[in-house]
Amino acid sequence: MPSRRGIAVAVSLVLLPALALVGCSAAGASQNASSAAVSDASAASALWDASSVHDIDLEVDETALQEALTTYAQTGEKVWIEAAVTIDGVRFEQVGLKLKGNSSLREVTADTDPATIPWRIRLDKYVDGQSLDGETDLVVRGNSSATSLNEAVALTLLDAAGLASQSAISTSFSVNGGTPQLRLVIQNPNDAWAADQLGAGTLLYKSEAEGSWDYVGDDPADYVASFEQEAGDEDYTPLIAFLDFVNNSDDATFAAELGDHLDVDAFATHLAFQDLVGNTDDIDGPGNNSYLSYDASTGLMTVVNWDLNLAFGGMPGGGFGGGAGGFAPGGTAPDGTAPDGTTRGGTAPGGTAPEGTMPDGTVPDGTVPGGGMPGGAGGFTPPEGFTPPEGVELPEGAFPGGGAQPGGGFGGAGGPSGGNILAERFTANAEFQALVDAAADRLQQQLVDSGTAAEILDAWTTTLLGGAGDLVTADTVRSDAASIAQALGISTS
Repeated sequence: MPSRRGIAVAVSLVLLPALALVGCSAAGASQNASSAAVSDASAASALWDASSVHDIDLEVDETALQEALTTYAQTGEKVWIEAAVTIDGVRFEQVGLKLKGNSSLREVTADTDPATIPWRIRLDKYVDGQSLDGETDLVVRGNSSATSLNEAVALTLLDAAGLASQSAISTSFSVNGGTPQLRLVIQNPNDAWAADQLGAGTLLYKSEAEGSWDYVGDDPADYVASFEQEAGDEDYTPLIAFLDFVNNSDDATFAAELGDHLDVDAFATHLAFQDLVGNTDDIDGPGNNSYLSYDASTGLMTVVNWDLNLAFGGMPGGGFGGGAGGFAPGGTAPDGTAPDGTTRGGTAPGGTAPEGTMPDGTVPDGTVPGGGMPGGAGGFTPPEGFTPPEGVELPEGAFPGGGAQPGGGFGGAGGPSGGNILAERFTANAEFQALVDAAADRLQQQLVDSGTAAEILDAWTTTLLGGAGDLVTADTVRSDAASIAQALGISTS
C-alpha cells in the first residue's frame, strides 16, 4: 500500500512545487496527493527539512565506545551504549547508541573513526518520551559515496512513487569533537513511523540479513532469527501464514490467490522501482533488505523498502560485480556491459574485478558492471579455485554479506538462499511480471519523463553545494550528481 504521508515526507519544502505535480502512485496513492503534500509540509518537522545541512554531535565515553567496537569486531554483536547528542543545538542526555548495518560494518575495527561508522541513535532508549519533534529513532547511514546523494535521491523518489519511505537529511556529523563527516541521517522504521506511513496497528517485520524466507513450521520462535518485529503488538501469526502460502502453494494457487495475501500492485511497483534506481541489494539481494508490513483490516502483507545505499551503482565495502545490474552466468562483461538478459537491473559502468575466475573462466579486461558484489537475477556458483576479493573472507558455504548459501553458491538472485522466494515466484508468473513491466513504464513517466527526478536531484545537489562546502568538495558533489543523472537518463541544471 502507498505511503500515508504522500509525496511530501522525504522531501524538503524546496521540492514541493515539483512533487505536487507527480500525481497518483501506481500502487494506489491518493488522488489528492498534491493537496496532501501541502498540508503535510505545513506541519513537517524542522528536523527533516532537507534544504539545509544539519548538525549532529555525539558525545560518548571513549571506554564504552571502544568496548562496543571491540565487541562487534570480535563477536559481531551490536550492543547499546549510553551517549549524549546535540541536534541542531538541542542537547539530549542518556541517549541510546548502537552500531547499525551489516555489509557496511564489514571493515569496522576498534580503531575505526566513529564519525564514519553507521549508527542508530535512539533518544528514548533510556529516557521515556524523550524526542525531537516527535522523532525518537535516527539512523546514521553508511555509504561509500562521499555525498550519499544516491540514497538521498532514491529515498525521495521512493516517496514520490507513493511507496513507504524514510525522511532523510544531510548532516555534519561528529563524535567527541572529532572531524565532522558528511553523513545521511534517516528515520528508523518503528511504531510511530509505521503508523504514519502504513496505518495505525500495522505489524512490521524486518527481514534480517542472515535470515530466511522459508516456512519452517508454526512455532514463532523459529522465525525470530529471520524476522525481527519492529512495530505493533508482538504477533508472528500473520507472517507465518504468509510464508506458508508463498512457499507451499502450487503455481495455480499462487497465481489465483496471491492477491488475498499480498498487496500485489504495491509489490509490482516496488520491484519496478528497484530497477529504476538500479538497486540490486533489495529484497532479493544479499542483505534481504526489506520489511513486511501486515494490515489486519485488509489481511494483506506489503513489502516495504529498506536500504538504498546501493542505488545508482553505489558500492559500500568495495567488492565487485553487482552495482546497477550485477554479473550473471553465461558470458563476459567487456567495457562495463553485461550480456543481454543476464541482469535484472540493467548495467552500470565502472568497477574492477579482483583476480579470480567467473563462470566462463575469464574476466575480459578485468571489467564487471557496477562495482558492488555479484547480483542481479543470475549470479553464479564459483568454480573450483575461485579467489574472492582481497580482504573478503568466505567461510565454507558462505555468501557475501554474511549469509550461508546452500551448495556454496556465490552471488545469485540475492539473500542467503540465493534468491527471494516471493520475488522469484512473482516474476516467474507472466501476469505478475506484466504488472511489473507496466509499473516500470508508469514510474518512468511519473518520475523521470515528468522532470520530477531532475528536480529532486537538483534540490539535493543545491543543498550540498550551499551547506556542505567544508565537508566535501563541489567537484565531488557535481560528479556524484552527474553519475545519478546519467543512470536516470536525465539532465540537470
